[in-house]
Amino acid sequence: MNRYLSLAIAMLAGGALGAAAVEGLHAQAKPPVFQVTEIDVSAANVDAYIKEYAPKAQALIKASGGRPLAGTQNVTTLEGAAPTRRVAITQWDSLEKLQAYRATAEFKNLRATTGDKLAKFRSFAVEGMQ
Repeated sequence: MNRYLSLAIAMLAGGALGAAAVEGLHAQAKPPVFQVTEIDVSAANVDAYIKEYAPKAQALIKASGGRPLAGTQNVTTLEGAAPTRRVAITQWDSLEKLQAYRATAEFKNLRATTGDKLAKFRSFAVEGMQ
């Protein structure tokens, strides 16, 4: 009987320690980061942007851990000045992952060879809420 009691106490203690560890990890979790990009594509470059740049950029974002949430020309202004022609919103696990993506040779090359020739970009990051 003593052996079963010791086993039960050990199981309860292990469960309590595990629960405390999980709670501690949740407390340390960082909120996601959202990248908002305004993209000014000239009317003459819209088709080229959609066919040549956007699919490659989205694939690179996904491969780098980003999650495209929105990307469209259909933007409704609620207050203030209207945004540029296109707006894209991408979710990242952290600001460090977003910065690492932007530091890659693939991103810099794609932007220099295609993106900057077809559009002007304005991008910023916003920390999400926990």
